Amino acid sequence: MGTRSFYVYILASRIGGTLYIGVTNDLIRRVAEHRLKLVKGFTKKYDVDKLVYFEQFDDAENAIKREKQLKNWNRAGRSG
Repeated sequence: MGTRSFYVYILASRIGGTLYIGVTNDLIRRVAEHRLKLVKGFTKKYDVDKLVYFEQFDDAENAIKREKQLKNWNRAGRSG
């Protein structure tokens, strides 16, 4: 049985637009779901479907840790 991979990915609506950060074990399938608007919620509402970045991990725990780190970084850069 092959090694399973996990991915943290960032989607954007457009350059300088809305970002979405997620984690999955099947990057190609998950991005296709976003592009086909099969994922209800945030990405469908804001038309976020362009893959702009991803990282690969050997285990889910580290992928989830990285996802949380990126989400915290994203919010830290905002002024309010």
